[in-house]
Amino acid sequence: MSETETKQQLVQTFGRKKTAVAVASCKKGKGFIRVNGVPLKLVEPQALRYKLYEPLLVVGQEKFNELSIRVKVRGGGKIAQVYAIRQAIAKGLVAYHQKYVDESSKVEIKEKYLNYDRSLLVADPRRREPKKFGGPGARARFTKSY
Repeated sequence: MSETETKQQLVQTFGRKKTAVAVASCKKGKGFIRVNGVPLKLVEPQALRYKLYEPLLVVGQEKFNELSIRVKVRGGGKIAQVYAIRQAIAKGLVAYHQKYVDESSKVEIKEKYLNYDRSLLVADPRRREPKKFGGPGARARFTKSY
């Protein structure tokens, strides 16, 4: 292991929703959060921006002041991407505190997230059901008229 690897405190986590996948890199820094290179306050759609701030607001901004988080997201639609991003950020904070801070702060953060919204830490396993023959969709059948 080289010197640069021991100095760098980095944790990578992911969040998923439907086909959207977000990967968050959390490291010691100045407290900025960027999504695909764009600051969190400029992420579109604006109506769902509050959803992105939920991981910060639930545990408090001071937990994020010494962290820099970069999130890369791809796949899915806009809404699924927003949910994947918020999950990646929340899981990143928990993993960083577990690895580099202490276990008690990790447990405290995890409890706050689980009490607020379980989907911040646990992925939604629902996926689209594949279409079958004999109908226009997964369950609907073609109507028959004689």
